[in-house]
Amino acid sequence: MIKLGHRLAAYSLLSMLTVPARGAEPDRASIDTGVLIGASDMGIRSFKGVPYAAAPTGSLRWKPPQPAASWKEPRPATEYGPACIQFAPPGMPDIVRYGASPEPTSEDCLTLNVWAPKAAANAPVMVWLHGGSGRFGAGSLPYYDGTSFARDGVVLVTINYRLGNLGAFAHPALTRAAPADEPLVAYGGMDQIAALEWVRRNIAAFGGNPHNVTLFGESSGAISTLSLMATPRAQPLFHKAIVESGGGWFAPSYRKEAEDCGIEMATKVGLPGADATLQQLRSLSIDKLKSMDKICGASVDGRLAVEGPTIAFLAGRAADIPLLIGVNSGEDSLLDHGDGIARAKASMQSTLPDARKVYGDQMSDEDLVRVLFRDFLAMAPARWIAGGSWRAQPAFLYYFDYVDEARRPGQRSSPHGSEVLYVFGTFAHRPDGGPPATPADEAMGTLIHSCWVNFAKSGRAACAGGDPWPAYTRENDSWMVFSDRGAHIVPGLAAAKLDWQQGRVRWLLWLGRIQSAFKRAFSGWGD
Repeated sequence: MIKLGHRLAAYSLLSMLTVPARGAEPDRASIDTGVLIGASDMGIRSFKGVPYAAAPTGSLRWKPPQPAASWKEPRPATEYGPACIQFAPPGMPDIVRYGASPEPTSEDCLTLNVWAPKAAANAPVMVWLHGGSGRFGAGSLPYYDGTSFARDGVVLVTINYRLGNLGAFAHPALTRAAPADEPLVAYGGMDQIAALEWVRRNIAAFGGNPHNVTLFGESSGAISTLSLMATPRAQPLFHKAIVESGGGWFAPSYRKEAEDCGIEMATKVGLPGADATLQQLRSLSIDKLKSMDKICGASVDGRLAVEGPTIAFLAGRAADIPLLIGVNSGEDSLLDHGDGIARAKASMQSTLPDARKVYGDQMSDEDLVRVLFRDFLAMAPARWIAGGSWRAQPAFLYYFDYVDEARRPGQRSSPHGSEVLYVFGTFAHRPDGGPPATPADEAMGTLIHSCWVNFAKSGRAACAGGDPWPAYTRENDSWMVFSDRGAHIVPGLAAAKLDWQQGRVRWLLWLGRIQSAFKRAFSGWGD
């Protein structure tokens, strides 16, 4: 039996800089900005800290990413670049153990990393978007090492992108200064698109196929994946997607709301609110930016994005590409920080009586709140997206429920993010200080990793040693469940409960679609 449970939420301080292993040999790749000198070891090529855009500093702060400068001499590419500036959520001063990058961090951070098979030619490509609430994280963290993917014939790319109020910000001064067609607000999302454009131009130099790219991410990286599926400029840049714990029901937010937030935050740090100038904003210190207690983002700026991602999926305007999407059984672990469970209880108090008619009377209020949180924020929307009637391409739905009760007594479910080590096969970089991987852990890692690799290669989900994985339809309602039994299909998993959750939001989804259409027809899209 396979049994393991662990928390990626318990990160320890790990060095993010690595050098080639002893015995590694230099390797060269020529890209559009110059020659890179990476490393080759045991049939795997790696290139780290590669600039895909110019440093977004000074006059480029809160601007769309600009082209990276070229270099004349070969550029070393054996060490990761700095992570982007990390922004701690309120009440969480120590964020490294929750997935933030340790120092060095820098505003000059737009780099990516590539792992490729030595003899790759026209190989499938996977591009990873890290999680971290849009506030922290980095593509250079050790548990995102791409060696296992390269060993299995995939070219793997991880990226850094701007975070916090450097990655999402709006203010009237920024809007006034921008050309009429220049995207605003979602600078981290613009970075992600710039990285995908870099992949389109350069990945063949590493043996990758620019026309077979799978975009995948976890948590906020999964939300970004959904957003990019709904963004016309991004849609041609990738051909398959994997969404790990990304939800799918998001209320649209607009540029005007973000600008109002930016005015409030400018006032908070001592600037004259709406009258703050562009120079004053771009001169703010990192400490001042970190002192802002709100992230002033929006999903709709009217330029890059003209509607929220949920509306795009509802209307059938998102990318119709093969999709693998799913959740973990313990997504409610997100409530275990600060006063998360207390706030969730307060917000759901009026819902509990009706919920008990569907979920039963056996659970305590806290346990019921936890299940409702998981089902509403993650499980039901993932199923809704997979079952979209407009889809022509297949979608595959999963539920990760692999738990090690022997090593973590009392743990009943797989926490948010706990699948990542298995997907990447990076047990040697366990971030939580836990014991080494057991043979059962390695078996689960091999299993789920094979599903992701096969999907990237073919657009069909197939797991070595698991049940056949049918494409999801509303009729078969098929979930692939990863548990101590391996990988097995469960039709109708929690169907009545998820139907109830979807029923609760049906009118809100359509109201959001009507609101979006009204804004597009009668007012500024970003207002």
